[in-house]
Amino acid sequence: MDKNILITEKPSVAMQMAKALKINTTRKDGYLESNEWIVTWCVGHLVTMSYPEKYDEKLKFWRLDTLPFIPKEWKYEVIPNVQKQFNIIKELLNREDVKTIYVSTDSGREGEYIYRLVDQMIHPEGKTKKRVWIDSQNEEEVIKGIKNAKDLSEYDSLSDAAYLRAKEDYLIGINFSRLLSIIYGRKLAKEINEDKASISVGRVMTCVLGMVVSREREIRNFVKTKYYKIIGKFGDEKSNFEAEWKVTEDSKLYNSNKLYNDNGFKKLDDAKAFILSLKDKEAIVKEVKKSKQKENPPLLFNLAEIQNECTKRFKIKPDETLEIIQNLYENKLVTYPRTDARVLSTAVAKEITKNLNGITKGFKNEEIQGYLKKMIDEKYSTNLIKTKYVNDSKITDHYAIIPTGQGYDNYDKLPKLQKDIYELIVKRFLAIFYPAAEYSKVSVTIDIDKESFFANGKVCTKEGYLEILKPTKAKNSEDKDISILTTLKKNSKINVQNFETKDAETSPPSRYNSGSIILAMENAGKLIEDEELREQIKGAGIGTSATRAEIIKKLEKIKYIAINSKTQIITPTNKGEAIYDIVNYSMPDMLNPKLTASWEKGLDMVAKKEIKSDEFTMKLEKYIKSKFDKLVIKM
Repeated sequence: MDKNILITEKPSVAMQMAKALKINTTRKDGYLESNEWIVTWCVGHLVTMSYPEKYDEKLKFWRLDTLPFIPKEWKYEVIPNVQKQFNIIKELLNREDVKTIYVSTDSGREGEYIYRLVDQMIHPEGKTKKRVWIDSQNEEEVIKGIKNAKDLSEYDSLSDAAYLRAKEDYLIGINFSRLLSIIYGRKLAKEINEDKASISVGRVMTCVLGMVVSREREIRNFVKTKYYKIIGKFGDEKSNFEAEWKVTEDSKLYNSNKLYNDNGFKKLDDAKAFILSLKDKEAIVKEVKKSKQKENPPLLFNLAEIQNECTKRFKIKPDETLEIIQNLYENKLVTYPRTDARVLSTAVAKEITKNLNGITKGFKNEEIQGYLKKMIDEKYSTNLIKTKYVNDSKITDHYAIIPTGQGYDNYDKLPKLQKDIYELIVKRFLAIFYPAAEYSKVSVTIDIDKESFFANGKVCTKEGYLEILKPTKAKNSEDKDISILTTLKKNSKINVQNFETKDAETSPPSRYNSGSIILAMENAGKLIEDEELREQIKGAGIGTSATRAEIIKKLEKIKYIAINSKTQIITPTNKGEAIYDIVNYSMPDMLNPKLTASWEKGLDMVAKKEIKSDEFTMKLEKYIKSKFDKLVIKM
């Protein structure tokens, strides 16, 4: 009887797939088998690229005359500690009764690469090869993924991009690590007081090190500047508010060199003299602006956003967050984690009530059930089609991370942190069905002898989605000035209680933490705090959602950076700074996020069939050779 074989990326996923396919046989050594199906698994990567010495024994030694090393034909080998599982897969794929291979490694570039290397080493002949591409591990999705599996060749361009990414990292890492170690290794060893030292260079890793060191030096070299603001208190003893002076074109100090900025004096004496000049002058309410403001729920989580959020909330590293969400995914609780998208596809949005109904019926959490009940009682719409939360053009491989509404059988067994992160995902998901938060805003301008003082107030009049995302926020947590400001009338006189100076000083930029640097990597080296702006400018980033956490982990492991376990703040080590200086002197463009992002963009273009692999390879080899020529001249 002909059989199908399904190959996954890891054993735990294989077990879930087998469950969905109703394969209830006992587990054999490295696979499961029923009358129709064989399910087997990789254990991550089974095959890797060979080191240079496998091409030529002489290349084991780091010598200048053997560089740059750019193979014409690439060599690969099975990783020794997973040889047994590779042999099992090889035997299974070559069985005569196996007619169709269903590839179900993770649905992304790296998952594609894991299987393609296995296929390349085994060369199973006369088999039909299909690709299973799914967003969640629930039974319905698995069955649908197998039913709709496309021919594996449909993903050849993704495979090309995966191979090129690996080759690029290999060539840049091996060639420049060797070259810089040969040229600067002794200098580095002397600087960090070690007998010998090598320099590890990576396409993404070195760029991220540059971001950390540059920020640290910016902070270290920052000189605080003190300046003085003017604050006026207006009203009477019982009802008063504060307003801050700012220079305007009507001011006698417009373009004055006495000012540090538009609201501060360089010298305290000048600030005090300015206050004296206003003594006994009449204060008039020049303008009162009242407005309503709406604030919509934020977009859904992608991996970078939730890694940043978990670092802030739980003080955990990005790789820990990914590991937890991967576990939630394998337990069918959430959709695929390694995604850059923060929106849903139209197809998913049309069936989103399945997710909501699943949470309603299965998730025994009083707080969440309260939010769901309110959605029903208030008749909040579940139609997302024409909202900002649905956009097919912003989805490449996968949509945003959302709860599936399934998997609650194992939920109680999960550790508390995993439950907390799951609740975070559920709340962000439910929030998009809630109405916008609404605010009343008041802006007031006080005029005293053509000098302007400004006061602003804002009050939340309707919580809307904030009820979910900020449940501890008081319903009327308003600025203390708001009620007073709303009573003011334009052109009316107002009492001046007093004026005082307020010390202020400039602040250095903040250090990255292990979450915020992930966001900065996603946005090509820019740490953008504003969420809406972050979404607007997002383009080619540094690394991918699947690799960024590993890059941070590696930098810490090789002691180029240190991460505070309590705060997750990142600082460079002395060794990291020394290596930064070497790279900055020898090949500074390796530290430029734009270059790294442009390589990532090129890989994306290969995956989308916008450029051919040969074109990318030619540019890469040309870059490496030109860099070598310049560096050797510098010696």
